Amino acid sequence: MELKKMIMENQIQLEDIPKIDLYMDQVIQLFENKFGSSKRNEEEKVLTKTMINNYAKGKLFFPVKNKKYSKEHLILIALIYQLKGALSISDIKETIKGINERTVEGGFDLDRFYQLYLDLTAQNLETFKEDLQNQSGRVKAEAEALEETASNDLEKVLMVSSLVHMSNLYRKAAEHLVDELAEGKKDD
Repeated sequence: MELKKMIMENQIQLEDIPKIDLYMDQVIQLFENKFGSSKRNEEEKVLTKTMINNYAKGKLFFPVKNKKYSKEHLILIALIYQLKGALSISDIKETIKGINERTVEGGFDLDRFYQLYLDLTAQNLETFKEDLQNQSGRVKAEAEALEETASNDLEKVLMVSSLVHMSNLYRKAAEHLVDELAEGKKDD
């Protein structure tokens, strides 16, 4: 797997965001250019007008002006894009509500926050690659213990099952944090 390309090149970096506000079609094109290679198939859409309109109607980001999306909107849409793979729209709204409020109030360095997010994704990628390699070795050993000549299919089914389980654990942990945000609790 080309994990680094799959994950890292599919992030919108701050320098990828134009210094001018964009119309919706331009936003869609930017996202298609950056995330298009991560699509599972050609029919899959990265971002559509309907999605953006639903995010706006759902108040996932602050209102646009003159049908143009600012750099701050693009950062928020990029975060929404990443979060929607694991969280419900209502959980995403709750998660980024404070960021929206701080951005509208002013004085919040959204660029710095987003760069911290990007830095964490780079660190996560390294951790993930190591974990994936370790898990692959464990799966291979377990599959061989099951059958003397373990088939590649058995290994893949075990690996898929293991990855989905890990994904579910991470998603549940994220949902717990969203619930804490909704309750106004702070993690000590």
